[in-house]
Amino acid sequence: CSYTLTLACRCAPQLFYSFFKSLVGKDVVVELKNDLRLVFYGLASTAYLNIKLTDISVTDPEKYPHMLSVKNCFIRGSVVRYVQLPADEVDTQLLQDAARKEAMQQKQ
Repeated sequence: CSYTLTLACRCAPQLFYSFFKSLVGKDVVVELKNDLRLVFYGLASTAYLNIKLTDISVTDPEKYPHMLSVKNCFIRGSVVRYVQLPADEVDTQLLQDAARKEAMQQKQ
C-alpha cells in the first residue's frame, strides 16, 4: 500500500517543501506528466517544488531504455504528476494538521 500525493495544488508550496524534506533517504516513486515513472532513493527539493533525484531507476525499462544509464536528475516541479510514498512513511494526521494550519494562516 502507498499514498499518492498530487502536486496540482500550488496553494501551499511551503507545506509540500517541508514534507519533501522529511523524505530524504526513503524509496519514493515520481510519475511525470509524460508517463515516465522513476523510483529513487535520494531526494532534495526546492521551495518551487523542483526535485533533485539520486539513485534513480525506471519502472518500465523496455519503454524507456534511454533512461537506464541515468542515475541522477533534476525535475522541474511543473512536470510532476504524482509522487507515490510508502504508506509507513506518511504521518497523515500530522500532514492534515499542517495543511489545516496553513489554510487558516492564508485566510487571515
